[in-house]
Amino acid sequence: MTSALFRPLELRGLTLPNRIVISPMCQYSSDLGAATDWHVAHLASMASSGAGLVLLEATGVELTGRITPGCLALCDDRTEAALARVIEVVGRLAPAALGVQLSHAGRKASSRVPWEGGHQLLPADGGWVTDAPSARPHAEGELAPHALDLADLQRVRDAFADSARRAARIGLRAVELHMAHGYLLHQFLSPIANQRTDAWGGSLDNRMRFPLEVFDAVRAALPADLPCGVRVSATDWVEGGWTLEDTVAFAAELKRRGCDWVDCSSGGVSPAQKIAAGPGYQVPFARQVKQATGVTTMAVGMITDPQQAERIVAEGDADLVALARGALYNPRWGWHAAAALGGQVAAPRQYWRCQPAGHASLFAGSQSGQR
Repeated sequence: MTSALFRPLELRGLTLPNRIVISPMCQYSSDLGAATDWHVAHLASMASSGAGLVLLEATGVELTGRITPGCLALCDDRTEAALARVIEVVGRLAPAALGVQLSHAGRKASSRVPWEGGHQLLPADGGWVTDAPSARPHAEGELAPHALDLADLQRVRDAFADSARRAARIGLRAVELHMAHGYLLHQFLSPIANQRTDAWGGSLDNRMRFPLEVFDAVRAALPADLPCGVRVSATDWVEGGWTLEDTVAFAAELKRRGCDWVDCSSGGVSPAQKIAAGPGYQVPFARQVKQATGVTTMAVGMITDPQQAERIVAEGDADLVALARGALYNPRWGWHAAAALGGQVAAPRQYWRCQPAGHASLFAGSQSGQR
């Protein structure tokens, strides 16, 4: 029987050879938002993992939308040229399709990199004043963000569309919009962060308004055959916050607008969150969104075992599974999953001779033999 994890999936003009996705993972290694040689090394490794799709780290649509000063951006000609070089090199060396997660960190921007503690970086120390739906800081004692006015909303919406056009221009094959983990678009969705009293705050419809406007602007900016998905936090894990029921309503609106997948993560908007983490703990979110709306879903979070991933897809809990830390720890996870499940993956020809005994057809198109 053919493995469910290794069945192809069509997303508009992109056909994925399997259902394995490498999740966006911040590398904190840019040069004022511009990609560097580290991104070549990192992405070439991830794109040789056996996954069908690799999503680049959260990439700021404005420099002030970066999580940290080391985070990637795609917001001007300089950052576009730097990322274009990376995409060209990695695209020649490794077989996976490359996509990008476009993001604005909102009030969680201007943070120190994790190995420096991850706390807010003040303007006097090289940080900047952040933006948010309301002038409410993420954590007690932090500098309050600037509340976006109508002109700011237009600027941010245009920035997302501009970054999407740049992504398509440099050959990225998919776009994911980051509306999770307490970043700007999630801040609009969650009543914890959004205390506005205008058309973009209050009711669920109002809180969904700006994220949906951003999605519409990005979808219109992209070629019709280039897929666009959304990462959501399915719950805030805080009483009175964003809920799974809200997520289902939001996903239905996204699907109606042409969203190609919903990537179901959770949390991040408040330090008060209480997360019950464990292997596959977010899979039920993907399952409920998929069952309620019919949208293509991606499951993420502590998915580490090939049989676990196979069950998620085979039982219809999600259409795609995404790995992050597990792929860093085991950059050939897709190869090992294919060997365990009887699947086949694309791999660089230079590695074809490593196929273990009993798995001579592990690599698509491989040929044995050496003089």
